[in-house]
Amino acid sequence: MRMRPLVAAAVAALALAACSPAGPDEAPAGDGATTVTVRVWDEQVATAYEQSFDEFTRENPDIRVQVNVVPWKDYFVRLPLDVAGGTVDDVYWINSSNFGALADGGKLIDVGRELADQQGSWAPAAVEQYSRGGTLWGVPALTDGRIAVYYNKAMVEAAGVDPENLTWHPADPAADTFLPAARKLTRDSAGRTADQPGFDPGAITQYGFNAARDLQAIYYNFVGSNGGSIQAPDGTLTLTDPKTAEAFAYLVKLVNTDHVAPSAADTNDNPDFSRDQFLQGKMALFQSGTYNLKNVGDGATFEWGVAPLLAGPQGRVSVVNSVIAAGNADSPRRDAILKVLRWLGSEDGASYVGEEGAALPAVTAAQQAYYDYWEGQGVDTTAFGDAGGTATIPAPFGPKFEAASTAFNPILNEVFAGRTPVAEGMQQAQDAGNAALR
Repeated sequence: MRMRPLVAAAVAALALAACSPAGPDEAPAGDGATTVTVRVWDEQVATAYEQSFDEFTRENPDIRVQVNVVPWKDYFVRLPLDVAGGTVDDVYWINSSNFGALADGGKLIDVGRELADQQGSWAPAAVEQYSRGGTLWGVPALTDGRIAVYYNKAMVEAAGVDPENLTWHPADPAADTFLPAARKLTRDSAGRTADQPGFDPGAITQYGFNAARDLQAIYYNFVGSNGGSIQAPDGTLTLTDPKTAEAFAYLVKLVNTDHVAPSAADTNDNPDFSRDQFLQGKMALFQSGTYNLKNVGDGATFEWGVAPLLAGPQGRVSVVNSVIAAGNADSPRRDAILKVLRWLGSEDGASYVGEEGAALPAVTAAQQAYYDYWEGQGVDTTAFGDAGGTATIPAPFGPKFEAASTAFNPILNEVFAGRTPVAEGMQQAQDAGNAALR
């Protein structure tokens, strides 16, 4: 999960959380109870967690749990600093780009050993993704399912677009049904669509799609659906792979030439810009994951639906990711942490997340509650599962992927902004990323 970006945040709550995370050296509560802090990046899940931990504390009155939300855009900037400084929370979410280095550094509790009896109740793909060196380094908390496309029903109906059957193709315009649709869905302030004479790309009031430098929602899936790759089996970057570069070129063209997606100036540093445009009724198609389902369900004031991921030349190939709740190995509250982790990994503990529709729990017995919630809301979520395809591209992996992405993201920003040619940018990004991996 956002891995990307998971999002959502009430500013006040986030600001409060950002300023007051409890560190591992803080003293226990005055009444003798031990306080365990849990750091997450998603406010929707945080709300569900608070309800879950209320029940946990009723069953374990000697332990309190404080949930701290740190915004996604800051999360992995602060995390290594807080780990190094000894101020990170007792339990914290990690994605696949970041867990390897912490596991190798001895910073995480060995969940595979401590909670071995629970392991069979967690999504196997999540267990596999976060196993390293023969053990599991966190409790699988959430799993994203496949990427899909949220759509504004009125906009697609007005344009005569069927969002269920859109295919993009970088080399065969006759096979590309997506770009013509995106042009019809993009409008300027005079009401002209992007396929009409006189369309003004400087006065767009409605975007067709959310092409951007978005790892999980966009470019991994475009690369996979074009037959490309991001990493070789040894973890090194393969951004100059012809199919990979071709997919990036298609995305950059959507932004800077076709003008059916927001500019990189709006999206490079604001991962939620496109989501907000969709919720404000200014975007027709918004490709994203289950991590935005609750945000869309709560925030959209128009009729919307969920269609399968756009198909590419190789079909619908999605990245599928999970998130773990890891235990801080340096915290003096190890016994209490293990009780909290065991609760999060139980059906009872995880059910609160599913019942509120906040996210799909990685505890398999708790997942039906999630599907039931959305069915009750009249939302068909099957596109996030096998109905949206079965082919996948590996999620980011390796202990230094985060360092690599920190190195190549500024270069990709220039590529998406159209200031660096794609081929040149892919080479620069690959070189910089691979240097950081060493």
